[in-house]
Amino acid sequence: MFVGRKRELETLNKGYNRPGFQFPVIYGRRRVGKTTLINQFCIGKKAIYFVAVQSTAKENLEILSAQILAVLAPDAPKTPFPSFREAVEYVFSRAGKERLIFVIDEYPYLAGSDISVSSVLQAAIDKYQVESKLFLILCGSSMSFMEKQVLGYKSPLYGRRTSQFKLLPFDYLESAEMLPGFSDEEKIILYSATGGIPEYLSRVDATVSVQENIREMFFDPAGRLFEEPSNLLKQELKMPETYNAIIAAIAGGSSKLNEIATKVGIETSQSSKMLSTLISLGIVRKEIPITETKSKKSIYILNDWMFIFWYRFVQPEISRITAGLGGDVCDEVFKEHLSSHVGRAFEDCVIQYMWRALKKKDLPVSFKKIGRWWGNNPALRREEDVDFIAYSDEAAIFGECKWRNVKTGEDVLNDVIRKAGLFPGFTGVHYMLFSKSGFSDTVIHRAAEQEDITLVGFEEMFTIQH
Repeated sequence: MFVGRKRELETLNKGYNRPGFQFPVIYGRRRVGKTTLINQFCIGKKAIYFVAVQSTAKENLEILSAQILAVLAPDAPKTPFPSFREAVEYVFSRAGKERLIFVIDEYPYLAGSDISVSSVLQAAIDKYQVESKLFLILCGSSMSFMEKQVLGYKSPLYGRRTSQFKLLPFDYLESAEMLPGFSDEEKIILYSATGGIPEYLSRVDATVSVQENIREMFFDPAGRLFEEPSNLLKQELKMPETYNAIIAAIAGGSSKLNEIATKVGIETSQSSKMLSTLISLGIVRKEIPITETKSKKSIYILNDWMFIFWYRFVQPEISRITAGLGGDVCDEVFKEHLSSHVGRAFEDCVIQYMWRALKKKDLPVSFKKIGRWWGNNPALRREEDVDFIAYSDEAAIFGECKWRNVKTGEDVLNDVIRKAGLFPGFTGVHYMLFSKSGFSDTVIHRAAEQEDITLVGFEEMFTIQH
């Protein structure tokens, strides 16, 4: 079942239906669904699909040659092309009269085996693109490589791509499409553990409970996600041990640059560079209070919910899990810690909802920026925080998100109204409350009487797409 990526698929098909040479670049972290998207796009079309391997140039050329000949000359002897240049020229020349898709997946592996590959492709594009009907797709999981060595201005291929797609994890609604048979609450829990990665979501078994799924994936030494973060770091990075320590430090509560460097035992300059790499991979993000542009309050937080779950609940218990006590660990997580974890993920889901609602023009304020805010309340001499502020010019929405098993009461509404008073610059102010368990009668009554209050129940969050 193909889920999500409707916009990307539509854009690819539009490009396919345009005349002339097309060159989209598709990239994103591993398991995010790049190959699934390309395979769906290629259905019913003439396509050469080559997946490069982490090997020698000779072996890659042999595999590529076999794929080309299987599609364009199935009856010809399966003799490899003498060089990559001749293989590429053959494909371009054959695409002079008919639309032909040529996919090079895991392109960083191919370019790593032969540093001339990008220059060869550049020469072929420049030679044939005016009359060519080739639809060339380069795809890769190494985001830094794809952004610098394919899309970057120093790359031989710079300026030649006709479109680009950076695939991100699914949001909570797209993830829910892959989880039929589960309640909406269970879908949010599974999203908070998998981070919306399609490959992980595809492993969820609808015949067993959410807890059993998570136990089997994370808390069993044979589980699909038991070693996943470690494996991803080893595949993508040099010095994975140090990166692992940085992520663990952030997961453990260190959020400022000097705190992270001290915790890991490295220089601040090295920590800064490595954090930049983790940001480029989508694992970490740097955050400041949403209403500020530059701030000494900037912090580093984990940006991937699977990494957050793993580093918070799995890594500290590796010994017990390996000893066969993973079931006990999982029980403890569900009993004592899961609600707070999911509550934080729920705040991200609400922001995703807000972006969807903005597209539908279904909000009291059309905002340009949205995010968390934290800072000092000078009157009360204490730190305050707001789950989100969405604002544009002088208008703003102040929002609170509650993942609780009780209805959200008037105390929450009064508190967010009080916090909004810290921002006198906003003249058009609206309040939005999101609640898993609904709202008290008093809050519902006030929202009915006041136009500046909007309540969003859990069910509504799952119907916005329709």
